[in-house]
Amino acid sequence: MPRLYNYSMPDSEAPEFSLQRPVTSALVVIRAVLFSPRRFYLNFSTEGPVREPTVFVLLVAAVTGALTAAVAILSNLLFGEVGADEVGLTALEALLFALLSPLAVGVVAAVYLLSIRTFVGKVGTFREVYRMAAYAFGALILAWIPIVGAFAVTYALMVVMGIAVRTVYRTSLLTAVVTALVSFMPLGVALIWLRVTTAGLVS
Repeated sequence: MPRLYNYSMPDSEAPEFSLQRPVTSALVVIRAVLFSPRRFYLNFSTEGPVREPTVFVLLVAAVTGALTAAVAILSNLLFGEVGADEVGLTALEALLFALLSPLAVGVVAAVYLLSIRTFVGKVGTFREVYRMAAYAFGALILAWIPIVGAFAVTYALMVVMGIAVRTVYRTSLLTAVVTALVSFMPLGVALIWLRVTTAGLVS
């Protein structure tokens, strides 16, 4: 059965992360995801590798985790004393966030794949959706900024992924919105639970 969604366009392929140019290519991908996600996924290759998107996720998570830890430590310095134990715990949280980020993206991909199969049709594979979600994760480069971080998570998990589903699988706006909302709800609950659990462990 032929696939009804887009392949990459030879003349204008979407930019992807490259191990040969990690910093430059990551910045290009992040800019595309943040400012022109529709164009990015319109020319997106569903048949590409998984290794580069996974490394991209690790890189974004490492930068975001480090900046988040730095903001937390600086805030504590401004409003109180910071002990060595607290600094170590904050650094450990940043490290765990980076290391577990590919697994988190895998969970996002699995949830979205189930919704895609339910509302879009018998299309898509876990590999394809993982690649889509991995590059959407680039929006979390802003997650370390207070207040903006919450919007960055919503933008990545719902807005960018909704655009990706609509563009890659050539579905209607309503179908894409329903798919994104149904996927985002359990992911949002899981994020809140994880946040509360982490706060409880720290306190």
